Amino acid sequence: MASKEGPVCQIFSFQDWKASPDPIFELPAQYLTHTPSPIVIDNGSFQTRAGWAALGAELDPPRLLFKSVAARSRGAARSETQIGNDIPNLEPLRWLLKSQFDRNVVVNFEIQELIFDYVFTHLGITSESSVDHPIVLTEAPCNPLHCRQMMSELLFECYSVPYVSYGVDSLYSFYHNNNQRKLQSPHTGIVLSSGYHCSHILPVINGRLDAVNCKRVNVAGSQAASYLQRLLQLKYPGHLAAITLSRMEELLHEHSYTAVDYHEELEKWRSPEFYEREVHRMQLPFSSKVPGGCVSVEERQERRAQQLRRLQEINARRREEKLQQDQERLDRLLAVQELLEDGLLDQFHKSLVELNMDSAEELQSYINKLQLAVEQGRQKLLHSDGAEGKAEVSELEQPMDETDGVALMDSDFPEDSLPEKPANVVQPVFNMAEYHQLFVGTERLRCPEILFQPSLTGEEQMGLMETLQYVLARYTPEQQEALVSNVFLTGGNMQYPGMKERVERELLAMRPFQSQFKVTMASCPALDAWHGARGWVLEHPPGAGSEGWISRQDYEEKGGEYLSEHCASNAFVPMKIAKPARPAEPPVTMQASTEAPAATTMVTSDPTPSSSSTSAVADVTMVTT
Repeated sequence: MASKEGPVCQIFSFQDWKASPDPIFELPAQYLTHTPSPIVIDNGSFQTRAGWAALGAELDPPRLLFKSVAARSRGAARSETQIGNDIPNLEPLRWLLKSQFDRNVVVNFEIQELIFDYVFTHLGITSESSVDHPIVLTEAPCNPLHCRQMMSELLFECYSVPYVSYGVDSLYSFYHNNNQRKLQSPHTGIVLSSGYHCSHILPVINGRLDAVNCKRVNVAGSQAASYLQRLLQLKYPGHLAAITLSRMEELLHEHSYTAVDYHEELEKWRSPEFYEREVHRMQLPFSSKVPGGCVSVEERQERRAQQLRRLQEINARRREEKLQQDQERLDRLLAVQELLEDGLLDQFHKSLVELNMDSAEELQSYINKLQLAVEQGRQKLLHSDGAEGKAEVSELEQPMDETDGVALMDSDFPEDSLPEKPANVVQPVFNMAEYHQLFVGTERLRCPEILFQPSLTGEEQMGLMETLQYVLARYTPEQQEALVSNVFLTGGNMQYPGMKERVERELLAMRPFQSQFKVTMASCPALDAWHGARGWVLEHPPGAGSEGWISRQDYEEKGGEYLSEHCASNAFVPMKIAKPARPAEPPVTMQASTEAPAATTMVTSDPTPSSSSTSAVADVTMVTT
């Protein structure tokens, strides 16, 4: 969707947002009652949001909101790790950044523990051995049992939390918005969620997730940012370093949009008038000082005077160094000559060999030359102190021999020391600001389009709407009508302008003639998951046997992969691992030796397996996306 007509030239600057460290909040006294207030953590792959679920604070935003990354150099201590907003600028540390996620599934639990430490510390929890607050945590749709087991082990064993509840972030958002719209529960609909690493299609029937028909599309915000970075770096090879991933994310969030009809919108960009009106010129930072630009006569004279003083200082320093070296060499030669005067001929000849000389006459010749050079050097230093300026100017005007030229050469001198160009020569005009501008045209709609056409980036998979059509085809016509009557869009990658209109157009094309459907966008796609989780907690307080809560007793009895289902959770599919039947043992003969005659007892194990051992082999049910 094109923006409204505005000025002919639209120039924007990059904000280059830098994070400020999060404060350490004090734990409010009302949260430490006999029933401690739960902590709600939206553990997203792009951002982590954490806060309290307490009565009277239903409209408060999450207290902590930071990027889910940690930076620690190799070999650094655990306390030196920077997390989230402790990193003011991500780009210099991009190669050190680590995340707990692989796609949208938590696999690096060392980083996850650091994230939890950061959250609990900044929320004001000072207890060292345990966190006495129930935890509500989001997880990926159809989260693998092993990942949930490791997360439960981390929370119960490391932090000793009393209760844990797991839910899907997009389902919490669906639950929250349905309650705002006052829809009658149980809710039925289909959720289209697009985050940072993945997009999901989640059918919900009668308030429960239909995990068998959930589908995942491996295209989301991170792929769009990488695609935009690649396009602009190919377009502007002179600004490769300035086209960073953080700036591309800002371009996506602030300047991109979804085309209702992609090909029709591209045709509009062929028009020069449309291009000039809609292109966004992004101004890169630059220095307006151009070397060799317009300089006044006074500035040139001052610059030449500075160069002259610099030459004088260099020449004086080099004369002092040369005089010192000559004096040291002269003292050494005089010491060798004293050996001859003292009659130490063996040491004298050995010293001559070391000096690469043949006779005493050659030694005396070198001594005379060095004495003359040292005396001349001292005279030059004395004269330069009295008349430094005139002597140096006269030296510069005289022709230089080879040694003097080497002494006066300095590679650090700017090019302004060259002769001035005539004033009547016309200098070419170079617009430095325009050179550092990125013209972002069709890239504004091409990058969000990969959500519907992943083939633009070379991905061999279906787009979001094709996958939705495939999911709907697995239901009966009556179920399809119920699902499309509540199509819900959520997730940070769904915030592009025109996204809702595009989904409605695609649904109109795939649904039968005169069928009804309704598309709804989340009120706040990025934060509704956290608000929905907090609303669910306030309606379902933790307790033994409460729906959706896992107690420590449940963890110890049923295992770490156990999940207590609720309206916004995954479906729990226990995976029974088949235990191999023990092989039949051979007959064993046992003899009992007593004082009486030996009696032989034959003990033979039953070779036929019992019915319970055959039934121990259970089918393994897996939910795949």
